[in-house]
Amino acid sequence: MTTAQTPQLDVQPSPLALLLLGRGADPRSERGVECPGDLPEPSDPDLVARARAAKEKLGSKVFVLGHHYQRDEVIQFADVTGDSFKLARDAAARPDAEYIVFCGVHFMAESADILTTDDQKVVLPDLAAGCSMADMATAEQVAECWDVLTEAGVADQVVPVSYMNSSADIKAFTGKHGGTICTSSNAERALEWAFQQGEKVLFLPDQHLGRNTAVRDMGMSLEDCVLYNPHKPNGGLTPEQLRDAKMILWRGHCSVHGRFSLESVEDVRERVPGVNVLVHPECRHEVVAAADYVGSTEYIIKTLEAAPAGSKWAIGTELNLVRRLANRFAPEGKEIVFLDKTVCFCSTMNRIDLPHLVWTLESLAEGNLVNRIEVDRETEAFAKLALERMLALP
Repeated sequence: MTTAQTPQLDVQPSPLALLLLGRGADPRSERGVECPGDLPEPSDPDLVARARAAKEKLGSKVFVLGHHYQRDEVIQFADVTGDSFKLARDAAARPDAEYIVFCGVHFMAESADILTTDDQKVVLPDLAAGCSMADMATAEQVAECWDVLTEAGVADQVVPVSYMNSSADIKAFTGKHGGTICTSSNAERALEWAFQQGEKVLFLPDQHLGRNTAVRDMGMSLEDCVLYNPHKPNGGLTPEQLRDAKMILWRGHCSVHGRFSLESVEDVRERVPGVNVLVHPECRHEVVAAADYVGSTEYIIKTLEAAPAGSKWAIGTELNLVRRLANRFAPEGKEIVFLDKTVCFCSTMNRIDLPHLVWTLESLAEGNLVNRIEVDRETEAFAKLALERMLALP
């Protein structure tokens, strides 16, 4: 059949196809979509000057937050840097700032919107900067999980604890069902609180942080933990397994920290004699068990600050931060290497680049509000309740 004879088929792209092409949206997902407007060219030599000029024009009206995993080209314009919860609290502490520009990912901007005033507007420079971990637990999946727990006769014994790295919908579910939020630095305190309220914990969405905290920090056994897989009927678990478990772990993980392996630890110890292995608790259990030090992003930074000159460190966390720390502490004679031999950036965090930041700041300076992240009132109320329970932890 020749081209002229080929029939013209009326094929309409599916919603999934449009989503994959960046021309559609899934409102139930962390992932965002394309940004409207034209971004500056990445090769524009004036990007730094343009960002400075727009930020100066906005003055105190704008407050720029930069997550530790951001590129250096973006971090240089941040008013404060930190992990996701610290940045959300910093935003709440600046009620005079009309615009909060969050250089991070979608769930972080949601948390900032929840904790700031109604008059403040939270902006994400690229709406496609989502979080693969947060995507691994949708509101519909978690509601179905609760139905499974109810049918197994254990729902009234279960207290949900959700990691900060979750969508506003999941935080709201947690608040509505009597649970709390946790960070990687206070997960143990959150679990202790939860076990005072009930006999079991549903830990969302990062299985590794939940397992490591329960087993490594609280002395539970691996047998006390079961893994709920939302893609299997009844989570792949029997009612008996749910009744026997103390920790019901959601089958989710961080795509960055989940890549580190026991082989990575063994290899770096062989390559760098005398090295200290320092990893984030989102790493797999066997990696955490083999490490010398385990802690949150802030813990990693403080540990390296206190480390003696001449010490050697292999860090298991996002590469942008590891490189920044290596450069920072090199003058002090501290040798800092990436735990894995291959590059491991957070791909969605890296979507926030200098062209997106320039476009955002210039748009705001011209009076055009772009890429606002706004959580609906009901979701915000229950999510804030869960966050407030965390803030009230001893």
